Amino acid sequence: MTTADPTDRGFADRDDRRYAGTAVQKASLVAGIVFLVVGIAGFIPGLTTNYGALTFAGHDSMAMLLGVFQVSVLHNLVHLIYGVGGLAFAATRIGSRMYLVVGGIVYAVIWLYGLLFGGDHPANIVPLNSADNWLHLFLAAAMILLGVLLSPRGAGVNRPATRV
Repeated sequence: MTTADPTDRGFADRDDRRYAGTAVQKASLVAGIVFLVVGIAGFIPGLTTNYGALTFAGHDSMAMLLGVFQVSVLHNLVHLIYGVGGLAFAATRIGSRMYLVVGGIVYAVIWLYGLLFGGDHPANIVPLNSADNWLHLFLAAAMILLGVLLSPRGAGVNRPATRV
């Protein structure tokens, strides 16, 4: 018969029970911080060029974060929401894994959307330019890889220590 020993450090003090205690939780936390910084930066004149041309949504927003990435109020709000999500999901290993993997899949969809509807296309509501598309492809790959590779314990399933 196998039993869990609650005094065993491997069971009682596991890193996944602390905020951002595991590698995948740290990755979620860092991603969240980066998204928050980018979301805030999109509202700061100087960091965002053509700030006066910032619109709520649509391809006609000519505001450019760092002079490269086309942004709008909606685009910045999405970054802020992703940032808050990364901070919140860093509380658990499985939450962090899901944030990174699902978030990466969403960015892959946004990358495809940008390829199909980017530029001056009327359906481009985010807005997205070529630089955004390349960044979204990178984010999709990085987030999915981090979520999968930093979660070696069976997709975040908690398994108590057992003794034979």
